[in-house]
Amino acid sequence: MAFIPISYNIRSLRVRRVTTAVTAFGIALVVWVLAVALMLAAGIERAMQLSGSRDNAIILRQAANAEISSNIDSAKVGQILATAGVKRAPNGTPVGVGEVVIVIIAEKLGSNGRVTNVQLRGVPDNVQSLRSNLRIIQGRAARPGTNEVILGKQIAGRYEGMSLGSTFELKKNRPVQVVGVFEAGSSSYESEVWADIDVVRAAFGRQALVSSITVKLDSAAHYEAFAQQINSDKQLRLDVMRESEYFEAQSEGTTLFLSVLGIAIAFFVSLGAIIGAMITMYAAVANRKREIGTLRALGFSRSVVLISFVIESCILALAGGLVGIVGALGMSFVKFSVLNFATWSEIVFTFHPTIGILLTSLIVGGLMGLVGGFLPALRAARTPPLSAMRA
Repeated sequence: MAFIPISYNIRSLRVRRVTTAVTAFGIALVVWVLAVALMLAAGIERAMQLSGSRDNAIILRQAANAEISSNIDSAKVGQILATAGVKRAPNGTPVGVGEVVIVIIAEKLGSNGRVTNVQLRGVPDNVQSLRSNLRIIQGRAARPGTNEVILGKQIAGRYEGMSLGSTFELKKNRPVQVVGVFEAGSSSYESEVWADIDVVRAAFGRQALVSSITVKLDSAAHYEAFAQQINSDKQLRLDVMRESEYFEAQSEGTTLFLSVLGIAIAFFVSLGAIIGAMITMYAAVANRKREIGTLRALGFSRSVVLISFVIESCILALAGGLVGIVGALGMSFVKFSVLNFATWSEIVFTFHPTIGILLTSLIVGGLMGLVGGFLPALRAARTPPLSAMRA
């Protein structure tokens, strides 16, 4: 069975430049919205996943689902660090820390007084032994026991007083000075303020408490044995999780919300794009009745004509989809902040494109062309050859 050359469909689209461009733009918009929403969800998921390691275990108060809702007696830190399976540094000290995590209020720059939540982490002076990917990129490290803080690079310069050399208040009458900016492997830590743990405790009345205890294990394979020791001690009343699994769980709610929101918006926008593609193809059929009649007279069957017009619609949709994909890729250079539902603090991250997201979005664009072009193609295929040639 002979098929109509695709060059015929491409020529037809080029002849109808205006309607082709308008329809392609509508489909590009749908693909852009869908891709951006999925990239947004992937960005926050990636930032949270990069915060955790399978070699680390995080310990929270029993039944607490996040660090901000957990309180542990600091006397238990030493007991946890002495547990078998915790890695030892070359000097023999266990690799692990107890930290205090608080949410503070910060004013966004240029927002006319709009405030948001930023996560504050009180850390001991040996925190870098656990988080070796932390690196000071501006200024210097904060000195232990002082009112000095360092900022993650994603929030530096985004909030009032949170820039190198500036001061801001952790809470009323508790000023701190920013002496450094750090990066931490694109993880969610880059959206936090880090201060001395004792300074944070004193400011917020958390003396003798920590929010979490994080330890590095001898290997990821030792996690089950380590967790069994902690869970079997009923007096501790603590829960243990792999750090990687903990941060993955922290991103689930926000990731799901962003994905569903993006898909919902893309769905409603796609209805308009499909109607646009349908109108375009109906107009093409109406204006090309003689061509259709000629094709039928030359021996092309109804099914071949149907396939040809469906292909034409899909080419139009895929062209628009590619434009939407290129536009979405440009968003990978944009920083975006969103409220993490698990911590109720803002996390700043970049849109994260993946091959799966781009292909999914492009396929959705192609499907819109298929759906929008089928009925007009069916009309073209059913057009009687003689009446078409008389038109």
